[in-house]
Amino acid sequence: MAGSSEATLVEENFPPARPAPALSYSARLLFKYGQPHRIIAGAIHYFRIHPEQWQDRIDRLVAMGINTLDTYVAWNFHQPYEDVAPDFTGWKDLAKFITLAGESGLDVIVRPGPYICAEWDNGGFPSWAVSDPEMVLRSSDPLFTGVVEKWFDQLLPIIEPLQACHGGPVVAVQIENEYGSYGDDKEYLRWNRKALLDRGITEILFTADGGTDYYLDGGSLPDTWATATLGSRGEEADAVWQRRRPGEPFFNVEFWNGWFDHWGEDHHTRGGVDAAAEAKKILDLDGSICLYMAHGGTNFGLTSGANHDGAIQPTVTSYDSDAPIAEDGRLTEKFYAMREAFFAASGRELTPIPVHLERPGAVIPACTFELTRGTALLDFVRAIKPVHSIKPMSFEKLGLDRGLVHYSAKAVLPVGEATIKICDLHDRAYVWVDGKYQGVLTDATCEEGVKVTTAGGLAAVEILVENQGRINYGPFFGQGKGILDGVLINQRYIFQWDQRPVNLEKPLSELLQVGTAEDSSDNLESPNSSGTKENPATDGSAATDGAGAGYFHGELRIEKAADTYLSLPGFGKGVVWVNGFLLGRFWEVGPQVTLYVPAPLLKAGANKITVLEFEHGGTHAELHEEPNLGLIGVTYVEDLG
Repeated sequence: MAGSSEATLVEENFPPARPAPALSYSARLLFKYGQPHRIIAGAIHYFRIHPEQWQDRIDRLVAMGINTLDTYVAWNFHQPYEDVAPDFTGWKDLAKFITLAGESGLDVIVRPGPYICAEWDNGGFPSWAVSDPEMVLRSSDPLFTGVVEKWFDQLLPIIEPLQACHGGPVVAVQIENEYGSYGDDKEYLRWNRKALLDRGITEILFTADGGTDYYLDGGSLPDTWATATLGSRGEEADAVWQRRRPGEPFFNVEFWNGWFDHWGEDHHTRGGVDAAAEAKKILDLDGSICLYMAHGGTNFGLTSGANHDGAIQPTVTSYDSDAPIAEDGRLTEKFYAMREAFFAASGRELTPIPVHLERPGAVIPACTFELTRGTALLDFVRAIKPVHSIKPMSFEKLGLDRGLVHYSAKAVLPVGEATIKICDLHDRAYVWVDGKYQGVLTDATCEEGVKVTTAGGLAAVEILVENQGRINYGPFFGQGKGILDGVLINQRYIFQWDQRPVNLEKPLSELLQVGTAEDSSDNLESPNSSGTKENPATDGSAATDGAGAGYFHGELRIEKAADTYLSLPGFGKGVVWVNGFLLGRFWEVGPQVTLYVPAPLLKAGANKITVLEFEHGGTHAELHEEPNLGLIGVTYVEDLG
C-alpha cells in the first residue's frame, strides 16, 4: 500500500464480520492462511476450450508445477442478448470449471471484469450493454454502472460460494482490468471494488496494470493490492512497486510468455528458454507469477476481438498464443522450460509427467474431401427480411452483435466515372452496382472510395459489410459496427436504404433455409464475378476462379473421432461450421492456415462441413495432422516506456 511500510489485508480491508481471506501480505511477503506463499499460476479460459477437454487441460496445468488457475469471465459468452437471462449451464458452467480446478488441487483466481480485454470480442461486453451513445464506458457514469450491476447480480452469486472461506478454491478476485491503460476514474474503481464486496466477495481483491508509474497512476487504488502485467523487464517493474507500493508483494499477474496474432500480420512466437529465463527473474525476486496464457485455446465462432492502430487489426481464430500448452493440448518445449523453473522455485524435485499427458494425442489421418457449391452469397443475404431507413443503420441499431449487414439503395449516378465512398465504415464492405461487383472497401480505404463507370441514371447499389471483431483494447473500445454515417456518390449522400442483418450465430439449419427458393430475387454477381485478376489480399481486391461466393458443403467420413486441423485451399475469406457448430473465421491472408477442430466436435461416420465464403470459393477441404499457424515470426516484447 502506498505510503505504508507494511500492510495486512486481513486487518485493514475487512470488518470483523467478514471471513478472513485466504491470502494476506505483510512487508512484501505473501501469506496463505498465515504461512509464506507464492502464487505460481497459469491462465486458462473456459470459454476457449471445449468443456469435454476442461479436465485434460487442467491436468496439464498441474503437471507444469502450477498451484493456481486464473480465468477471466466473459459477459457476452453468458448473455449475448439483453432479453435472455445469463446462462451458466453446459459450456458456460463457470462453477463446474472452477470446481474441477479445485478438485485437481488448484487455487483459482477469478477476473470478472466486466472489462476483460483478452483479445475477446468487445473486451467481453455484449454489444447491447454498451451501445447507448450517451453512456461513458468504463466510468462511474450511472448508465454504465447500472447495467454492470445487473450483470454482477447474476454472476457473483456463482462465484461467492466457491470462495476459500466456504471451502472452495477461489482465493482472489480482480477489480476491473488494466484500467490504467484506459482511464483514471478512481470513483469507478472504488465502485467496482464495493460492488464485489457488497455481493459477498471476501477473498483478497486486486487491480492489474502495466509495470510502470504511468499505468499505476490510472489503475491502482491505495487500499487494494496492485499487480502487474508485463512480459519482460520484471526487475524494473519490481523497483517501481518497491517505490510506489511499499509493503506489497510483487505479483506479475499476466506474464506474457507468448503473444497473439492478427490476420495479415506476422505469426508471433517466443522461445521457451527465453520466456522461462524472464519468468525466473521474477521468481528470484520472491515474486509471484501467472503465465498469460498457460493454455490459450481457440476463439471459436465469431468471438475473436480486434485491435486498432490506424486501421482495424482483427485477431485470428486460434488463441494458441505460443503458450506452453498448445491449442490442441500438446506439451511444448516452453512447457518443459517453465516446469523446471516452477519446480525449482517451489523447492520441489522434478517428478515424472503422467504418460497419457506426454503421449501425442490421436489425430485423424490427413485427407482431402470435396466441397460442393450451395446457395450463392447474395441470394442468401438478399432473401432476409429488410429494415428500411433514410440513412444506413449500424449493427447496433439493427440489434445485431456479430455477422454481416447487407445494405441496398437506389441512387442516381452521373454519366462516366463516379466514386462511391463510405463514411465511417466498420469494418469491411463488398460493393456492387447494378449487379456488377466493384471491389472492397475497408475502414482504412472507405473514404477514398471505389471508382465506378456508368451510363448514368438510376442504379442499384449493394454493400455487404462484415464485422471482423469488436475492438477489445484502447480508446476505440466500444466502437460500433457497420456504416455509422453514410454513403456518398462523389460528395452527394445516398438516402433511403434497406438493411438485412445476417446473424451467423443462428442455428445453421435456419441459415441454410434462407435464399434457397428458385425464384430468389435479382441474380447479382458474387465478389469474384467482376473479372478482375487482382490478388485478394489486404488491398481488398477479389480473385476470380469461377466458383464464386456463398455456401459450400462437404461430408467428412471418419472411423473414430479425434483432433484434426482443417484448411480450405483456394478459398478466400469466410466462416466454417463443423456438424452445425460455428468453428470460426478463415482468411487466406494468414498467418493462420489451419483451424483446430477438437475431437468432441466430430463423430464416427459422416460429419457435415459447411463453409460460407465471402470472396472466392475452392473445390475441396484438407485435414492435416499438424497445425499450421503461420511461419515462425517475430517475438513480441512490450514497450514499458
